[in-house]
Amino acid sequence: MPEREDDYLTPATRLLEKRRELAEVEQALLAQKEVNTAAQGLAGAVLVNLRFMIPKWWGSRTGEGLAEASGPRRSRALHKVSEQREQVVQKVVEAMQLRQEIARLLVERDRLQRRLEAHAIFRTPLTLCLPRCPFLPHRPLPGQFQEIQVLIDRFRTLAATNMALVQQDLGSREAMAEKRARLQQYLEQSSNKIMQLNNQLAVLQAQREQARAKVHQWESKWSEIQNTAAKKTLQLGQIKMAALNLFQLATKQMKLQVDVPLEDTETQLDTVQLCMLDLADILADLRKGEPAPAIQPSPTAAS
Repeated sequence: MPEREDDYLTPATRLLEKRRELAEVEQALLAQKEVNTAAQGLAGAVLVNLRFMIPKWWGSRTGEGLAEASGPRRSRALHKVSEQREQVVQKVVEAMQLRQEIARLLVERDRLQRRLEAHAIFRTPLTLCLPRCPFLPHRPLPGQFQEIQVLIDRFRTLAATNMALVQQDLGSREAMAEKRARLQQYLEQSSNKIMQLNNQLAVLQAQREQARAKVHQWESKWSEIQNTAAKKTLQLGQIKMAALNLFQLATKQMKLQVDVPLEDTETQLDTVQLCMLDLADILADLRKGEPAPAIQPSPTAAS
């Protein structure tokens, strides 16, 4: 239910309002009385004039005068008399309406007078309060109603300002509530986003640990491969040295002049193989030229 402006008024202020309304009603009554009196006077004057003018007019028109009157002049006179009668009736109706309005205003004045008397006890505190009001232009004089009206106007201004501030405060509260709701929604969204990022971070950390384990495993394998390669390289070097020694020994023994690079191990081995084949052929030829050895019986066979 909307608040009315009267809800902000104190009983003393209402008393001053009723006094002002009563003064306005009294002024309206005086104005209506003056208008009513003027209307009644005018209506009475018109009736008196009609009462004297109509017989006189008809008397002046009797006999030859009436016979000599032309038709148009007579119709105009009758029309004028009819208009005057209508004006009199209208004035009488207006006078009756004014009497009714005066009666209503009198009833309203009595009602306001009763309310004024009921709130009369608040006039003294308000009158004592007026000299202490800093916003008045000057100190009020006894019975000076305008100063009380200034107080009422000031109170209304303050009440309107208070209402505007209340509305502004309500608007600010609504805006603050809306901003808080948006902030809460943003915090919830941020919290969900942070949880998702934490989960992704945990997954990435697990993947990093797995990658580290694989790196360690492959580093171990690489170290093993390097060790194996070093051993194989050492063995290969030993084999090459052995092949070179064997090549040199074979060529020296066979008195061969072969120009083979030191790094060409395969050619060296091929040369050694050829030397061994030659030696094998020579040995076979030697065995063919020697006599066969006699076969001696074994002791067991002689017995």
